[in-house]
Amino acid sequence: MADNNNVMFVRYKLLKKLVAMWKEDSLLDKIDSMPYKMYPRNQKPKGRCCIHKERAVIKYKTMAMLGFTMQDEHSEMDPLSSYVQRMMQRERVDMQDGAVLHVMDEACSSCVKINYEVSNLCRGCVARPCYTNCPKDAIYYDKNDKAHIDHDKCISCGKCHQVCPYHAIIYMPVPCEEACPVKAISKDEYGVEHIDPEKCIYCGKCLNACPFGAIFDKCEVFDVLKKMREGKKVIAMVAPAVLAQFGKPIAQVYGAMKAIGFSDIIEVAYGAEETTRREAEELKEKIEEGQPFMTTSCCPAYVNLAKKHIPEIVKYVSSTGSPMHYTAIYAKEKFGEDCVTVFIAPCASKKAEGFNDKNVDFVLTFREIDAIMQGMGIDIESTMPYTPEESACVDAHNFAKTTGVFTAVKHQLGDEGLEGVVIADLHKKNIAILKAYAKTGKCPGKIVEVMSCPGGCITGPCACSGGGEATRRFESEIKKK
Repeated sequence: MADNNNVMFVRYKLLKKLVAMWKEDSLLDKIDSMPYKMYPRNQKPKGRCCIHKERAVIKYKTMAMLGFTMQDEHSEMDPLSSYVQRMMQRERVDMQDGAVLHVMDEACSSCVKINYEVSNLCRGCVARPCYTNCPKDAIYYDKNDKAHIDHDKCISCGKCHQVCPYHAIIYMPVPCEEACPVKAISKDEYGVEHIDPEKCIYCGKCLNACPFGAIFDKCEVFDVLKKMREGKKVIAMVAPAVLAQFGKPIAQVYGAMKAIGFSDIIEVAYGAEETTRREAEELKEKIEEGQPFMTTSCCPAYVNLAKKHIPEIVKYVSSTGSPMHYTAIYAKEKFGEDCVTVFIAPCASKKAEGFNDKNVDFVLTFREIDAIMQGMGIDIESTMPYTPEESACVDAHNFAKTTGVFTAVKHQLGDEGLEGVVIADLHKKNIAILKAYAKTGKCPGKIVEVMSCPGGCITGPCACSGGGEATRRFESEIKKK
């Protein structure tokens, strides 16, 4: 879910600056001086050791905005302008390694290297339950009878934390590790976090969890802007969750996207109607064949979870394509194979799905679109309203929120008594439930709707709004459909 924190403000403020340079055609000339202008010699560093560290972090964040990771660095001496030149020469951001999300080592401050510590609340009690329950004899006492933990022996089992009567032993989780539901993030020998692409499901929960802004999703903003500058026909395929973004009438939001340079706009809800038809038909067939239940397949984070962590449930996952998939096919048919299709979404997992879909050329997030608008000086309220040619039913737009897919399929089948299960938010408990369904082959419903984010796509990690605000905005706009 989208969080308003200073890390995100700084990140998209930086992207806004880069887009402004692109607009005035000065990106190549001015980019090398940007870290120095943002952190001049007399400015106090914000949370880091020195001004030179701040500048290094800005350099690598800028590389990320240009679509590069630290692994793409040939030499530390290479100026940022060299990355602009490399960006101009490539066709697309390299995602062959499967790593849509990556950690920028320079910004990762390694957080805590220990999970449990004794606070000054320790009273040196006689019972000493922490000492007697520790399986590794990692608890010892100083001359004042206050407990301490020997972290060379500690295995972070948490027994001492559980039994302390004064709650004097505190648990200090690593934010990104705690947020990851599949343990895809861990420290290397230097204490720096790394994401294992073999485990990562691209849910994006770590993006907002990292308090140092060290985790990035691969950015294709300038690849899209480059296609526009080349005069290509660039088509925006906008996810239904757009109704919860920006806080302005949707026709004016689309007008602002046209002002960016998109040739035309298609609401992905139009493709959701095809997904509904196919998913309903597939569910009907599976039930007739005797399959106990079927899960939805619209959320790529869930599909990745199934393939990488719950292989037993793959046979129950619908083979129907996502609304993005069918919208992209339609766009290529309508505007020609040479058109450039850009899916605009509230999540990072769609970047992985889009890379593997031959009809999807690029994927941008709502946050990136917002930064582009700001960088180009586009005021949504002042733009000419635009309404896409294609229209879709309310059920198709409701794919963006929890229960939306299940409800659409139920209405398509005309079976109001259809039993379903809705799982919103892929946290450890819900993953355990899915594993149980897969293991036993039993489920309390015939269809299981699975969304990675609480509330559905409208609260995605790359959305401009989240929580109750997103829900209120969405419901307000859906009433106008």
